[in-house]
Amino acid sequence: MRGVVLENPDDEENGITVMPGSDGFTLANITVRGFEENGVFLDGVHGFKVSQVTAQDNGEYGVFPVRSRDGVIEGCRASGHNDTGIYVGQDTNIVVRWSVTFANVNGIEVENSQHVRVVGNDTYDNVVGILVVLLPGLDAKTSRDVLVAGNRVHDNNHLNSVLPPDFAAFVPSGSGILVVGADHVTVTENLVMRNHFVGIGVASTLVLGQLAGLPPEAFSDIEPDPDFDRIVGNIVVRNGASTSPIPFPAVDLLFVPAGNGNCWSRNVFMTSFPDGLPRCA
Repeated sequence: MRGVVLENPDDEENGITVMPGSDGFTLANITVRGFEENGVFLDGVHGFKVSQVTAQDNGEYGVFPVRSRDGVIEGCRASGHNDTGIYVGQDTNIVVRWSVTFANVNGIEVENSQHVRVVGNDTYDNVVGILVVLLPGLDAKTSRDVLVAGNRVHDNNHLNSVLPPDFAAFVPSGSGILVVGADHVTVTENLVMRNHFVGIGVASTLVLGQLAGLPPEAFSDIEPDPDFDRIVGNIVVRNGASTSPIPFPAVDLLFVPAGNGNCWSRNVFMTSFPDGLPRCA
């Protein structure tokens, strides 16, 4: 644990709230625990740094920058959240590095954001280790230019206890890295293992909508198919060990065909769907 602990005294929603105009904000070396909604919440902050922060057992999100830009989240630990440990939402130019996330629904999530780097993290015992996703109904309408590199993504087989209609309720347990509807995502040099459903999966946001029972019209404000995603040079082994929780096979590499220019090369794996994945030029 960090030396300074900020614990919910009663029924406070957020541990630390950083509002627009707090540009250049830095938070370091603190534990934030037990708040109703978020551990650290930053809204519209430019040029921030969150370093060596432990977010533990907060209601929804551990570290949550939204509508923010030019930020770094590094050396943090996030566990015990009903949605996401480290959540990058509708942000631009964010780095998440050298952090550990476990016992969350999503370990690290990049949602409707662009120019994001998720590098050198360790994520385990979540429902899904790393999720890069494009969702409807938000101000930001794209999710693109995301690098997921050099992470250890393993044993993400946590029970998903979130209830519908929350989208998080439909994220399949046993998932390592999922790219859902996002464009120009590069997933490279990750070690992905022992995730019971899938190691690395790429699909349209419409698949998530189908699992949620939503009609295609619910996604009319976004282009939901993944385009030009590259899955290159990963070690993806010992995944897909159990029965699939959704109507797709449990495998190391999964592609639900949609979009354009998606490709796979130089990955170490045993199983895939389909058998012949499109290769990168």
